[in-house]
Amino acid sequence: MKRLVNIVKNEILKIFYKKRMHVITAILFIVIILFAYGEHYTLSKAQERAAVQFEIENEEEWKNILELQLADLERRLDSAYIPDRGKASIRVRVEQIKFYIDYDVNPISSSVARFMGRLIEQSIFLFLPLLIILLAADMVSGEMTFGTIKLILTRPVKRWRIIMGKLLALSMLEMVVISMIALLSYLIASMVFSYSGFNEPVVTGFRVLENQLDTSAVRTIPQWQYLLMVYAIAYFVAFVIGSLSLMVSVMVQSTSASIGIMMSTLIGGSFLSLFISEWKITRYFFTTNLNLTAYLTGDFQIVEGLSMSFSILVLLGWSIGAIIIAFIFFTQKDILS
Repeated sequence: MKRLVNIVKNEILKIFYKKRMHVITAILFIVIILFAYGEHYTLSKAQERAAVQFEIENEEEWKNILELQLADLERRLDSAYIPDRGKASIRVRVEQIKFYIDYDVNPISSSVARFMGRLIEQSIFLFLPLLIILLAADMVSGEMTFGTIKLILTRPVKRWRIIMGKLLALSMLEMVVISMIALLSYLIASMVFSYSGFNEPVVTGFRVLENQLDTSAVRTIPQWQYLLMVYAIAYFVAFVIGSLSLMVSVMVQSTSASIGIMMSTLIGGSFLSLFISEWKITRYFFTTNLNLTAYLTGDFQIVEGLSMSFSILVLLGWSIGAIIIAFIFFTQKDILS
């Protein structure tokens, strides 16, 4: 047990020694600032447009902004250039906006908590996985590139403990990344938005069934509880991507190849899910199931027949499979020759 703890400590120190976490922190800082500016700018412009169109003095009347969005969406439904599935997505959004207006729920308030939620919702599908790939892709392949793996394997430590230590260290570092996102988004949003909004009500439980919005399971929860849910989901997604990245890192000997394989798989899988969404096999792609927060917000699913439990099971299967392959490959591979 003591050796395993030492391995985990060494792996964490290696990441910080390589300044990988410093790079990730800098990327997060820049992206969150840009996202905060974009959120503030977009909301301000929407308020100005609503004020002009509805001839009101109070630019912060959120219902007018929703009415404006509703009118834009309904105009898009009349377009002949939007495919049927695109129109189905728009119809779901139209029904969702109508629900907010009818039940007097403000979904666009400019608060710190709301910004933190939107940021992680937008990041969980692509940006967060890319950060985890940068973090995990060279945990083994980097050791092979520089030859340090041979030095490690000459010590009286079983191989399964080495790979287990790397997996545990990666899991802890993923938690650090998620915590950094939460902390930086809170600090930056506090300087941009004056209202904290952690006790503000959030409507969740929207479901899309046969291209129609189902509100039978809708309920209202406080914003802080919603944030706990989405950040927990973000950590689960990070763990899945980390497991896959570790597997690839074990199987290839080049850091650049490891990063390239994971990034191309992530981006290519997303495009395949979009273009061959009619094929049932796409629902088993890990990229198809990454956007777990869509089940909370009621966003339209490109692939029909998905549910929160199904997507979690698929991602869990990919993660367990990747860990098993990584352990088998690392313990059996002839690395010393």
